[in-house]
Amino acid sequence: MAINRELTVTNSIQIKADRMKVWAALTTPLTIRQYLYGAETITDWKVGSPIVFQGEVQGQKWQDKGTILEIEPGELLRYSYWSGYCGLEDLPENYALVTYRLEPKDGDTLLTITQQGYASEESRQSSENGWNSILEKIKTIVEAV
Repeated sequence: MAINRELTVTNSIQIKADRMKVWAALTTPLTIRQYLYGAETITDWKVGSPIVFQGEVQGQKWQDKGTILEIEPGELLRYSYWSGYCGLEDLPENYALVTYRLEPKDGDTLLTITQQGYASEESRQSSENGWNSILEKIKTIVEAV
C-alpha cells in the first residue's frame, strides 16, 4: 500500500501581519514548536536539505521527516513529508507533499497550507482537523507579536 496522491487537504487563513512576519513564524524553530505539537525542527532551510520534526508525546519519541523542495522567502515553502503515524514504510513513494503559500490580501497575509498524499481518507480527514488547528495557532502567535 502507498499513499494516494489524489487525497489532498488545502486550508487557508488570513493573518493581520505582513508576509515576512508570517514567514518568520513558519521558519523559526522556537515558534514552530509553539504550534506544531512541541516539535523540534531541524533544517538549514535550503533546497535539497533534510527537514526533521521530532518530539515526544506521552513518553513516546517520534520523528517525521522530508526534504526541502522549494523555498522562496516570504512566498513559498514546499517539502516532501513522511510521518511514522501514516502507517506506511519510509519509502520515496510514501512521502506526501506539503506546501505553504503566502499571498498579500487586503493589507494582510493569506496563508494557505496544502498537503497532498495520504494513506487513506480517514488519515486525510484527521490531517485536515490538525491543519485547521495549526493555522489558528499560527494566526494567534503572529498577531500577538
